[in-house]
Amino acid sequence: MRFNNVQLRCLVLRLSGSVQGIGFRPFVYRLAKELELKGWVNNNAQGVAIAVEGGQQQIDLFLERLQSEKPARSQIDQITQEWCEPAHYKTFEIHESTDNSSVKTAIILPDLATCEDCLRDIFNSKNRRYCYPFTNCTNCGTRYSIIRAVPYDRHNTTMHKFQMCDACQAEYDNPLDRRFHAQPNACPNCGPRLELWDREGRILAIGEQALLETVEAIREGKILAIKGLGGFQLVVDANNPEAIAKLRERKHRPHKPLALMYPNLESIHQDCQVSVLEAQLLKSTEAPIVLLQKLNKGLKSLVSDNDYIGVMLPYTPLHHLLMAGLQSPIVATSGNLSDEPICIDNQEAIACLGNIADLFLVHNRDIAQPVDDSVVRVIGDRPVILRRARGYAPSPINMSAPLAPQYWGGIEYKKSPSIGGFRRLKILALGGHLKNTIALSINNSIILSQHIGDLETTKAFEHFQRIIQCLSETYEFQPEAIACDTHPDYLSTQYARQLAQSLQIPLIPVQHHYAHVLACMVDNQIFTPVLGIAWDGTGYGTDGTIWGGEFLKITDSGFERVTHLRQFPLLGGDKAAKEPRRVALGILWEIFGDRLWDLQLPTLQSFTNSELRILKTLLTKPHHVSQTSSIGRLFDAVASLLNICQVSSFEGQAAIALEQLCDEATDDCYGMDVKNDGEIDWFNLIQSILEDIQNQTAIATIATKFHNSLVAVMVTIAKQIGIEKIVLTGGCFQNRYLTERASDKLTQAGFQVYCHQNIPPNDGGIAAGQIMAALREISY
Repeated sequence: MRFNNVQLRCLVLRLSGSVQGIGFRPFVYRLAKELELKGWVNNNAQGVAIAVEGGQQQIDLFLERLQSEKPARSQIDQITQEWCEPAHYKTFEIHESTDNSSVKTAIILPDLATCEDCLRDIFNSKNRRYCYPFTNCTNCGTRYSIIRAVPYDRHNTTMHKFQMCDACQAEYDNPLDRRFHAQPNACPNCGPRLELWDREGRILAIGEQALLETVEAIREGKILAIKGLGGFQLVVDANNPEAIAKLRERKHRPHKPLALMYPNLESIHQDCQVSVLEAQLLKSTEAPIVLLQKLNKGLKSLVSDNDYIGVMLPYTPLHHLLMAGLQSPIVATSGNLSDEPICIDNQEAIACLGNIADLFLVHNRDIAQPVDDSVVRVIGDRPVILRRARGYAPSPINMSAPLAPQYWGGIEYKKSPSIGGFRRLKILALGGHLKNTIALSINNSIILSQHIGDLETTKAFEHFQRIIQCLSETYEFQPEAIACDTHPDYLSTQYARQLAQSLQIPLIPVQHHYAHVLACMVDNQIFTPVLGIAWDGTGYGTDGTIWGGEFLKITDSGFERVTHLRQFPLLGGDKAAKEPRRVALGILWEIFGDRLWDLQLPTLQSFTNSELRILKTLLTKPHHVSQTSSIGRLFDAVASLLNICQVSSFEGQAAIALEQLCDEATDDCYGMDVKNDGEIDWFNLIQSILEDIQNQTAIATIATKFHNSLVAVMVTIAKQIGIEKIVLTGGCFQNRYLTERASDKLTQAGFQVYCHQNIPPNDGGIAAGQIMAALREISY
């Protein structure tokens, strides 16, 4: 391509977005060379900077192709342009990265699944990376889990201690090579290596031999703790019932489903129903765990008693090599103790998992950021992220549209010349107590952290604090306000209060369900007015009671609780969340009073006489018992009445069991009255269920009618309120039957229905909603 006799012009571009660590600079280099442009490109703390010098036609074509041909994983959020005097560059070059700015906004990419090119390398016996479990290139491999700071350069990652050999360095320095500036680039001669350890940390095997002995140990029924990409996994043969039972016993995990990793998509098809979309998710660069319906309900019952199992494909070279050796599925669950964070350090794993694992497959590449596997479920023909971690976090969530001043109360912006645009207030949001995540607001984006987990233990709380520190240090982020949940007893709230006080910045408590609705709104980029249906297990209400069955009208200035489920007693507070029978007992007391104790129901029969005496005393002293409007707890109560779950061993067990019973063949439902004061009364619902139980109606029919009743009341309330846009949010909308039916019925009634996609509907999305609430409240 020739451009002769042109007037020389020079354009400087600054790009922000996902433009680092994915081969963006070599793409720019090749494009500029092809168009005979001179200049340079480099990474900086905000993204990528480019200077191109040539004729106007060349530059125009460069700008057009920059957008249309950019690498598949890249995303350009903003481009600023500045025309300058020509510098008469001699060639086009890739310059060293710069990080001399105090404003760091470059987007950190999530960890990416192994690409097809690298797979060919590791399975090609003539390739120098044959069977090398740390193979990668700019199209795949570790990103977030090894990064310590931006820009994304090798010295800012945990690969800094591995000096590249001459062959790797040549690839790294060649702009035309797919490993050009691939920061984790390595080979067997210069990179990390595997070791197989026993429980005392003694080395049993090294390198390829360690992998071969790991495969053999799994075949023998041993439990392996394997250091993966973002932490340890506990692995056993999925076809070995004794090994799975041993893992459950040692990990004290009697019923919670275990995730499976299959060698390939064909083997998954043998055991599960897989739609086209689900297959795409499994094979995507995010490679999450996908919840799939079993073909045979009895299949691998030791892995999951449910109709659905969590399934994933290999996503690192190590996993691909392991599965190639085994050629059969494995259980691959998080390497942690109950309620504690995933282990990332070799010695930590020996200490914490030594009573669970028989052997340890470790390596010497440090993990900077612990990252668990993501979980996705297809609901309504769309993927919904239930646990946002590997492959997704910390990709930014754009919030520019919903925060337009004309829709969101006139938020002001401060000019920031260093990024050529405007800057919003920097908010740190600390999420809730369960399924915790944190979030940072940086310009027009929310950076939502990876799944942190429940803050139930000291180690979990320390892990929570480390993630705050790591993300803040990576971005050199100094918050100007802190948002948190309004629940005074949450550790995240208490820590937010202390941190705000020490930094002398504003603290903004945000009501739990308000945050849920705002999270779904920013996920869908929609404006007010909105009717938010926020249903979950628990959330601290503005009246001091436990909410969870809420209809919230979102306005430009805040929210209004327009109606909610009628409250009922929550015997034992938090203990009731783990014992559905306690919830059912509280509801039965509201209906029958002292006649309750004469009823012959499984709920009562599940208690001992001494337990019933204590609970009876509590019920006669209502000021000692919390009140709740939680739909999540209503699910628990019905599960107890149907005797499908009296005591839960994991969160959501009762609700999951109830959903599994649903039969789409009926539209029948029970009546739920909406009282004059706006409350939704469950009295007739429960009485009708009890009558069906007495009449020996099939429990599948009862479960289906119960779900249908909840959907019917949503439609009734929506028609009364009359707001066109409706948001379905909260943990209850992880329920596929409930969400799909509600969306269908509300749409048929003329409403626009919005559900979660990229932000979890459960408490994993709370931090994103808190960011939005804080920005709505503060004018800056």
